[in-house]
Amino acid sequence: MKNRGTMWLITLALCVALAGLDVSASAAEQPTTLPQPDRPSTTAGEPASSTTTGAATSGKILRPPDVIYVPTPYNVVDAMLTVASVHAGDVLYDLGSGDGRIPIMAAQKYHIARGVGIDINPQRIKEAEANCKAAGVDDRVRFLNEDLFEADISDATIVTLYLLPELNLKLLPKLLRDLQPGTRIVSHAFDMGAWRPERTIKVGDNTVYFWTIPAKGTPAYADALAAAGVTPTQTKQPVTNLPQQTHHDTGRP
Repeated sequence: MKNRGTMWLITLALCVALAGLDVSASAAEQPTTLPQPDRPSTTAGEPASSTTTGAATSGKILRPPDVIYVPTPYNVVDAMLTVASVHAGDVLYDLGSGDGRIPIMAAQKYHIARGVGIDINPQRIKEAEANCKAAGVDDRVRFLNEDLFEADISDATIVTLYLLPELNLKLLPKLLRDLQPGTRIVSHAFDMGAWRPERTIKVGDNTVYFWTIPAKGTPAYADALAAAGVTPTQTKQPVTNLPQQTHHDTGRP
């Protein structure tokens, strides 16, 4: 009996050991799934390190930007809004709005009725929307991923710019055609050629230029048209059909 019991225990131990080997082998055959690192999302033709990484998911790629984004210093933003006499009833459009700082400050400090930022780069729109929400003015300020040469800006009372001299001149016919007389135009750093500004102010090493849209048929309107290099009939055409100014997309200096 004793031998029989011993043999039974030995047999049971062998069965348990063999079962353990089967389980280990089965587990070894199962592939291990590891979490995969996120792949950088890139815009066609741009390196992953570009500032537009992930832009395709935050908006639409319209065309390459005309300028490299360089933000306007906050003290210059304040000077631009001051020289334009921004007040609570204004509707401000910022063409090439970047991170949104101009319409955001206009809403926070000057209490504009409405602000619109327009930028061709969807990544900039994404940043601006986040900044706007953080500033608590997203009920009055919005950002549009559009081409500033094609956007509807007709309800603006103020337009702010930080482009290039060639782009200012290319945009001038649209400003004269679409905006109401008295609409204020403010540009950081660059003028509009022969269209003389009403005011020019210095903010440290920066320059701010200020104009107002003249009434059609006035000598001031004729001067602005001449600076744009167009005739009165051409202002009725879309900007894309106007004579093109040669410019180089080298970015802001």
